[in-house]
Amino acid sequence: MQNSSLWIVFHKMRMPFIVIILTYTISITGLLIIEGVDSNGNPYHMSIFDAFYFITYTATTIGFGETPYEFTYAQRLWVSFCVYLTVIGWFYGVGALISLLQNKMFLHEISRVRFKRQVKAIRKKYIILLGYNYITSEIIKRLLDADIRAVVIEKDEERVNSLILESYTPTVPVLLDNVHSPKSLEAAGISRLNCKAVVSLFNNDALNLRIGIVSKLLNKNITLAVKATHPKSVNNLNDINAEIIVNPFVTIANELKMAIQSPHLLKLEKWLYQIDTLDAHMPKLPIGRYIVCGFGRMGQSIYRTLKDEKEVDLFFIERNKKKLDGLSERELQNFIVADADDKEVLEQAGVKEAVAIVAFTNNDTVNISILATARKLNSSILTLAREDEMDDVSIFSNAQMNYLFMPSKIIINKITNALINPLADQFARCIMEKDEAWAMHLVKDLLQKIDNAPLLYEMTINEQEAPEVINFLEKSELMLSIFQVSLHNRHQHNNVIPLLLLRSDDTIVLPHWNMPIRQDDKILFACDAYAQNDIEYIAQNPYEFYYALTGEEKTIFKQRLFK
Repeated sequence: MQNSSLWIVFHKMRMPFIVIILTYTISITGLLIIEGVDSNGNPYHMSIFDAFYFITYTATTIGFGETPYEFTYAQRLWVSFCVYLTVIGWFYGVGALISLLQNKMFLHEISRVRFKRQVKAIRKKYIILLGYNYITSEIIKRLLDADIRAVVIEKDEERVNSLILESYTPTVPVLLDNVHSPKSLEAAGISRLNCKAVVSLFNNDALNLRIGIVSKLLNKNITLAVKATHPKSVNNLNDINAEIIVNPFVTIANELKMAIQSPHLLKLEKWLYQIDTLDAHMPKLPIGRYIVCGFGRMGQSIYRTLKDEKEVDLFFIERNKKKLDGLSERELQNFIVADADDKEVLEQAGVKEAVAIVAFTNNDTVNISILATARKLNSSILTLAREDEMDDVSIFSNAQMNYLFMPSKIIINKITNALINPLADQFARCIMEKDEAWAMHLVKDLLQKIDNAPLLYEMTINEQEAPEVINFLEKSELMLSIFQVSLHNRHQHNNVIPLLLLRSDDTIVLPHWNMPIRQDDKILFACDAYAQNDIEYIAQNPYEFYYALTGEEKTIFKQRLFK
């Protein structure tokens, strides 16, 4: 049945309805059969309406008196019986109604109907988030700040209540249901045109993959933002064309590599994710022995990323021998099977000669203890820690770590940047292939031409965002340099640098100003607020576009001639 809540009402209230109808039928039939007398003493039989009217107010215990005439003793005896009969029927019906209103299945269906109405009322683009926790709550806040609506599906009632108590503005519709259910995703409007993405960030890679497959089957054009922590899971997600795949452990390993080899690349990445400014202090990590505590998913990512780097001598401590299966005898020479939270083990690993110790186990307390012991043995050692629990920030800050890596914050930054600023995310992936000299030159240009915190502005050359450019491209060729022009003085250039040009057949990093623009090009600019305003005016305002193109003010006569 399409309307499940209505079916539940019929199912649960069917017998109470039958009981009430039977009690009324019996009571009314008796009044119709029993003979009474009118005001003149003549025999009288009640009409169906009079009998129904009398039983209606009698059964509800209101009692307006005998009508239309005084009753005989026979009628009064029957009415006495009917009072008990109908009141019992009503008690049963009211009790069944109260039970229905407390029925979890019914309440769930009512909330589902309400949820569907709330989703249907959303006119702006929105994103479906599966599960509600600290990470998704932060993503919701950033989406709302970017004027993107959010819809949540969560199977835990306490977390649903927590979301409701947050009082997001605008309201975030939430459905209490299984996150991987196709019905839930359909209720969330996954097939709607303004539904842009599905976000699944569970710690279970198999669940994330299942959600990804179901989502793509329901809507092949939907954007998937998924967490994966194993290489095999990443490959499986790539097979179903998942657009955004976040592996926090690989990200941390890459950040370590950049901090050692290319600190300016790391500086650019942190600026793109709005974590730091371009002039923030970013010391280069030293070259030498790195003791890594833990060879789980994080440790394995570090090993795969840095094992071939000559500047880094990796040495691992892992207490679970099974995690070392598959390593060669030569590789095992850099491993100790022991508890890293042990003074003698750290000394055996060469902590006194090491330049850094990396505590990346999945236990925050153990990580702090390992680093405290290492510092006692080597006061100059660099300490790097992983923090899983967001509530323990104060503990780690008091421990005075040199570097603190938080997978949760990495996921938040990666996902929000990819959803809100997709070109910036694409640019961040492209610069991973560049070297330190390239990154240093770009940072220098951004600081000199703009400032220490340039704005990121994304634009698509289409009718909605750049109608004047589209009109001109129908008649002639136009260069990217049109967006460099200052509307205050055409002979001066705005503080702007094109970072990325994305077109169907090519991805161009740092495109030249003399590059021709094409329809549907996607362009990422680094600029200040004045340059962003000018770019928007040039793209959308015919007078400003004409001035930027010719250097002359556009009059009504010139407007007709120009057309």
